[in-house]
Amino acid sequence: MDHVLGVDGGNTKTVALIAARDGTILGAGRGGCGDIYAAGDDTAIYGAGSPEAALREVDCVVAAALDGAGIETEDLVAGAFSMAGADWPEDISFLDDALRRRGLGRTTLVVNDALGALRAGSPDGTGVVVACGTGIATGARAGDGRAWHSSFWQEPNGGHELGRRTLRAVYRSELGLEPATSLTGRVLAHFGQESVEGVLHLLTARGAGSLGTRPGGLARVVMDEAAEGDDVACAIVRGAGTELGDYALVAARRVGIAETPFPLVLTGGVFRHPATDLADALVARVRLAAPGARPIRSRFEPVAGAVLLALEAAGVAVDDALLSRLAATAPPAALFET
Repeated sequence: MDHVLGVDGGNTKTVALIAARDGTILGAGRGGCGDIYAAGDDTAIYGAGSPEAALREVDCVVAAALDGAGIETEDLVAGAFSMAGADWPEDISFLDDALRRRGLGRTTLVVNDALGALRAGSPDGTGVVVACGTGIATGARAGDGRAWHSSFWQEPNGGHELGRRTLRAVYRSELGLEPATSLTGRVLAHFGQESVEGVLHLLTARGAGSLGTRPGGLARVVMDEAAEGDDVACAIVRGAGTELGDYALVAARRVGIAETPFPLVLTGGVFRHPATDLADALVARVRLAAPGARPIRSRFEPVAGAVLLALEAAGVAVDDALLSRLAATAPPAALFET
């Protein structure tokens, strides 16, 4: 039987799924950073990463998924790769060449991770997506095939940025430059420190390494405190949501759908938080200019979009029955946690 491969390569994790032509998931694998701009670089979200390190992660997760499915690469009729770092045409060419050489599908397709996430969440693969995880991916596709993704046009502004703004607010509050905030106590507990100065030292002293440059774990902290009504936390979360909405509107305009009703897909680990302040601010901003936007919480993890793209590349029609099998056989949620 022919099978397809879908890979979602992100900054925090890379996930691969093997599916049968009917949408049944047969194997899965998970690894580390698959972004050619960031893999192997512990100092920044957008740093001088190693493409070879990213491809090693892809190799590992694909091997695990193939092993789980009990098949070989020769059994792959198509492979689709939804990749952070597939930003410029030369990036897509580089990745496509490397993945073709590995024999990961008789047909291969490489897209930016925003477009894979859009395919996972939109009923027909059109509309706008905001995928908010450690980083951010915003993209859009119109019915006529026009597509756009934010890539380096957009600041990181995902969980990493929420964490950075949280630290800044706590530091400024400690210095009396901003109001007192419940974020202070939560940040101290998060890092196991007794003082704000202790946190600052922990994150900036020589030898701190990546600990101080990837504060994405604080995204949950600031969203928790915003939900409890802390003014400083609310300002951070609502401000970030409004900015995300601005870029969603840019995406809609770039592909010519801003004046029409369109799906607005929200996905990624940050949006899994039970509080809706971030999403509410994003949607409110979009609807000011595009009242026809229809918010959708993605039914599937972003990697499912890569699977659907692979199935379509293999000539398979995606229908409700296939989507139901895909949902019923999806791996446990723990595979996708960050």
